[in-house]
Parts: sequence; C-alpha cells; structure tokens
Amino acid sequence: MAPVERPYRVVRDLNNQECDKSRWLRSAICCDADRHQAPIRFSWNAKPNAYNPIPRYICMLYFAELESNSKVREFYITMNGKLLYPLVMSPRYLVTAAIYNDKPYHGFDQYNISLNATAISTLPPIINAVEVFLVLPTTGTATATQDVSALTAIRAKYRVKKNWMGDPCVPRKFVWDGLSCSYAVSSPPTVTGLNLSSMGLSGNISCSLGDLRGLEYLDLSRNNLTGSIPDSLSQSPSLALLDLTGNWLTGEIPSRLLKRSQDGFLTLRYGNNPDLCSNGNPCVPPKRKSNSMVPVYVAIPIVAILVILLFSVLLICMRRRRQGRTSNSVKPQNEMRFIPSHSWNRNNDSSLRLDNRRFTYKELEAITNNFQRVIGQGGFAKVYDGFLEDGTQVAVKLRSESSAQGVQEFLVEAQTLAKIHHKHLVTMVGYCNDKEHMALVYEYMSEGALHEHLRGSDKTLTWGQRLRIALESAQGLEYLHKGCNPPLIHRDVKTSNILLNANLEAKIADFGLLKAFNRDCDTHVSTARLVGTRGYLAPEYVATLQLTNKSDVYSFGVVLLEIVTGRPHILNDPEPISITEWAQKCLSQGNIEGVVDARMRGEHDINGVWKAADIALKCTAQTPMQRPTMTEVVAQLKECLELETMCRRGGRSNAMFHTVGSSDSVTSYDGYTTNQSAGVSRINVVDMDHLGRVPTMTTGPVAR
Repeated sequence: MAPVERPYRVVRDLNNQECDKSRWLRSAICCDADRHQAPIRFSWNAKPNAYNPIPRYICMLYFAELESNSKVREFYITMNGKLLYPLVMSPRYLVTAAIYNDKPYHGFDQYNISLNATAISTLPPIINAVEVFLVLPTTGTATATQDVSALTAIRAKYRVKKNWMGDPCVPRKFVWDGLSCSYAVSSPPTVTGLNLSSMGLSGNISCSLGDLRGLEYLDLSRNNLTGSIPDSLSQSPSLALLDLTGNWLTGEIPSRLLKRSQDGFLTLRYGNNPDLCSNGNPCVPPKRKSNSMVPVYVAIPIVAILVILLFSVLLICMRRRRQGRTSNSVKPQNEMRFIPSHSWNRNNDSSLRLDNRRFTYKELEAITNNFQRVIGQGGFAKVYDGFLEDGTQVAVKLRSESSAQGVQEFLVEAQTLAKIHHKHLVTMVGYCNDKEHMALVYEYMSEGALHEHLRGSDKTLTWGQRLRIALESAQGLEYLHKGCNPPLIHRDVKTSNILLNANLEAKIADFGLLKAFNRDCDTHVSTARLVGTRGYLAPEYVATLQLTNKSDVYSFGVVLLEIVTGRPHILNDPEPISITEWAQKCLSQGNIEGVVDARMRGEHDINGVWKAADIALKCTAQTPMQRPTMTEVVAQLKECLELETMCRRGGRSNAMFHTVGSSDSVTSYDGYTTNQSAGVSRINVVDMDHLGRVPTMTTGPVAR
C-alpha cells in the first residue's frame, strides 16, 4: 500500500501502556491544524495471479475522535474520485466507528482512497486504522487436480471403504479418513500424508501413489500387498517416511529409495515381508552378472594381495596408535553397526542393550579432559564438553552418582536415541555403561539452548529465525507423534530442551521422560507421578496424570509464546502468572505490540506474528480436543514463514497503527456496487507495502 501523504501528525495517548484495558483507539493520523483543508490519501495496487486473476478487496476504515473541543471535524471519503461513503463522516469523541463495503471491489489496477475536509470543517480529516482484505474465491480451493486424480485411482484399485467421497481435503472438517493435507494461502490444498495401514489392501502397490508429489509420509503396513515396490514412489520429493511392513512384497527395493534411505532423507520400513530381497542380498540393488569369468580370475589374486597389504598396514597403525595415544583424546573401543528399530520396549527394560558405539569411563575422562568444562546441568546429570580423536566435538551427559532416580531416565533416553533418527532430534554418538557410571555421548550443539537466545542480552533472534526454529521443533515433535511406531510422547518440551547448532537449526533434546503411546487402542497413558516442568504441563495431565500427544502440543504452545514474546513461561506481573494467561489477556484486547518481543524492534510481519500467537493459543487450549495436532501446527507455521518471506521480498512498513478493543459502531456501505456478488468466506490481509497492518476487530469481516 502506498504511504499516507503528508503533511500529517500522529496523535497518541501517552498513557497507552502494555495490556491497557481501555477500549478506545489509541492513535490516529490527521493533517496539521494549519492545513486543515489538505486531504489524507493512501492507495494499494491490485495483485492478480494465476490462482486469482481478478483480485477483489474489502476495505475497512476505523475512526475515533481523540481531541475534546468545540471545533468541527467533518470530511467525506472517496475512492478513485467517486464517493466511497454517501454520508459526511464526523467521528464522535472517544467512540470508535468502522465502515466497510458489503461487496468486494474489483476491476481497478490501483485503488486510491482520499479523505477530504468539508467547507465548514475547522479541523483536518482523521483516520485511526485501515484494513484491506483480499477475497479468495471459494471455487478455487479444491484439492490439487493431480492429487485428486491419484486418490481416485487408488480408491478404485483398492475399493477403499472409508468415507472417501467429495473433495479429499476440503472442507477441513471432512478430510478423507487417513489423509493429511497442507493448506497454503494462494495455492490449492495438497495431500501430505496417507495412512492405509491395516485396511486389508491386496494386489500390487499402485503406481498412482507416486503422483502425490507433496506426500511426506505413506503407511501401507499390515496389508496383503504383493508384487514389487514400484520405482514411482521415489518420485515423491518430500517423502520422509515409507512403511511397508507386514505385507507379501517380492523382488528388490528400488535403488533410488535405498539411496534416499541411506542418505538420511527417508525412513524406510519393510520388515515382515518374507519374499522381499529373497535372493540373499540384504536389500541392495543386484549387481550385474558379467558375461566373462576372465575379470574374476584376474581380480581374485589382486584382491588377495591388497587384503594382505591392508592387514599389514593396519597392524602397523595399531601399534603406533597404542604407543602415541595421548591422554586427552580417544576413539570408541568398539563400533557396532547401527540397526534402527521400529518397535518400542513398553516394559522399560532396565538393562542397556544398544546397537551403538560404547565407551568406557576412562575413555570419557580422556574425551572430556577429566570432565573439565561443564556446558549444561539437569536434575539427574551434568553435560560436559569433549572431543573425539578425530577432532569431532561432542557433548557428554554423565549421570550424577548421587542420583539413583536418574537411572530409569538415562535408560529411556539411551534406548530412544538409539532407535529413532530425525534431523530435528539430537543424535547420539555413543554411550557408557560401566557399572556405576552411566553416560550418553551425543552431537555438540554450539549455540546452546533456545531460552538463552530468547532472554540473553547479546543473542537476539530475528522473527524469521524464530519462526524457523519453531517450525523445526514442531517437525521433531511431529516425527515422535506420527513417524514412530508406537507413537512417543516427549513429556518435557520446553525452551531449554530445544538446542541450536551453528546454523541455528533446532533439535529437540532430553528424552528421559519419554513415554510410548499405542494409537491403535490407547486413548491415553497413565503415569504414577507428575513429571515435567511447571508452566509447561497440560492442565488435564496435572489433574488426572493421564498423558496424550496433546500434552506435548500444550507444552509446545507455551514454547511458541516464549518465542513470540521473548518472556519466560512464568512471569511476575507483579504476582506470578503463566505466560499463557498473560498472553490471552493482552491479545483479547488486540494488543499484539505489547506482546511481541520488543528486542526485534518492529522487524517483523505483524500478520505472521498474529498467526503465530493464534497458533500458540490454540495449542494451549484447556481441553485436549480443542488443540491441533503437531501435523496441523507444522502446516500453520509454514504459512507464517511464507508470510514473513513475502514481507521481506515486498518491503516493510514505515508507519504502524494499532487498535485496541472492538468497535462500538460498524457501518456498512455499498460504494462501487458491482453486478457480481461475492461473499467474504476466505479472506486474507493483503500485503501492505507501506502501511502497517492492524489487529482485526470483533465485528465486520474476519481476517484469517
């Protein structure tokens, strides 16, 4: 939107404080008194695209008189030279009013609004806030055509008996069973998840599954599928989890799927398929047979000679290493091949049996230089800085010998880190279990915990960095809830358990309180005692000691509020108050600027902040049923990041105007009436290049 034309001055109540309960609009723009005939002008440009070729807009103008005197302030409003509102506007003192158009504007390349004083007015025009909404056509919100075609073919092939009728993803309340969808602002919904587990499917795997290009996880486990795995599945670039366990598949696994799995981009599950890779080859692409045995006869003696030479070199190196080993570096004494497991020990076996690297206590002393530098401390353990022999920096978490309570937590964390792998969960390098000494060795996160950046004086994060950290943390939790079988509940999600590496990439840590959750038959998990951190615990868990994955969602909502506000989860205001209660009180009055972290100095997209705060409040709803899933949270945070990216590309506002409270009177007008009627069912705040956005009012059109 074009800037408001000067000269003007800002009239502001100096008593406007954080979370002020006043319902009056606290700021306004008006012309200088000595130029009371000068109009106020602003404009915005239409932005057509392929999805919305004829953009249509709803414009809301807010007014309230802030000066108490006997002078007259009257003005009329025009758009593109025509009257926008048929009556003369004369705002009342400290009474808010708003006007908007019932039918969307369209057909102009630019929309120019002008506020012009009348001949008898002794005061200049005034305006307190402006909102412009882009009307998105509901006829264009159907699921992506390619996804619909693929799902239709899948439904026909397997004769799916679920409620697969109508549009797969729209409306959201009637999404097809087993589907997860992503909803972007300006593109059709796409399918991101498909769960067809235990559906009695038979026949081969449909090649149409490869046409779901946005698919992130696909579960075909526990069916009667036969034939080979189609290579078309490797054409889904976003596929992160593929579960084929418990079928009757044959042949080999496509090489491209294997490579993605080996590179860490895909979690591939194919157990309990007796005839899969039945040629004795451990699920690797078969080697081509040579037409001649001559190369074999030549290669055998060469290989034998090389093996002998290599063995000799290794013996020499081992002797030299033993002689020259220093006291402050070490290599693990035995390196076992990591074999990921896709089941969880629900009996919490007290013994530590891991297919992972094992260190001795003496080796840990060498790695940490006799436990010299402490980089973290928890209830049951201290974390030390260390270096492996190759120079790799690691973190060593050593259980306190005086803490018998921490044994079970250590066992759970060790077993968890050995079984699950995700780019947003910390990676375990190895472990130590030497009688009374128990320790975990995991990757070093150089930037420490998130809470240090949110409340540290010299580590201010930008809004874009905060959104990305929130998104990556949410993706880690989503993997625990959706990507593990059975699903896992973290139970201690908080900012001190979200670690950052040198690139500020977020990874969830500390799995000592983790619980398994059987989604097939359990509605909750009961615990014997209340564990976790005060201020992050879901109310139903505190009251009943019953856990669900929505308990983690609540904790993440608290984390998201900390990311938005930069404040701790418990505030002194002046009495102790939870950040959720404090934020709800402020945001209910429209005071977003009083909530957002002031250290960002306004360098943020206000719509993205509103959306993030709204997600956080939904996550911290009192009842679990009202909270979204982590998959839904991930989708919403991606939209927030898109808003911030769009704002960065399109420029930032230089003037910010705010509203507090709701309007007392809202007037509708029909200026620029068109023959084409359109309701405002899906509307978004348009990108205002030069005019800051304002919070939505409780009446009139609602901004999504």
